[in-house]
Amino acid sequence: MVGLVIVSHSAKIAEGVKELAAQMTQGAVLIAAAGGTLDGSLGTSVDLIRRGIEQVASNEGVLVLVDLGSAVMSAETAMEDLGVTCRISNAPLVEGAVFAAVEASIGSTLAQVQAAAENARNLPKV
Repeated sequence: MVGLVIVSHSAKIAEGVKELAAQMTQGAVLIAAAGGTLDGSLGTSVDLIRRGIEQVASNEGVLVLVDLGSAVMSAETAMEDLGVTCRISNAPLVEGAVFAAVEASIGSTLAQVQAAAENARNLPKV
């Protein structure tokens, strides 16, 4: 099953998104939160992201969902030389994580999980 890593500049946001996505799938999907820096301040940490990827890694791959642009650079660096198939999604963080978790829970491929997450951008306006 595809694993998910939630990367946010805030540890609280990453944990909250993880909690919501996990609840939607009743814990069926491995999800890691990689928020903030090692010292607990706002920002991103290559080390925390790398640990998150390692925690949820599977033969099916890992989808990394990010909140802001600089999180992409940290995620790209974290993914280097891990030997794990990973993709970064530019989906909206909360909605994308929920869509990705649900898609992963039914055994979809990494490409399908990424597409589901990124489809969250197309939610109807209310």
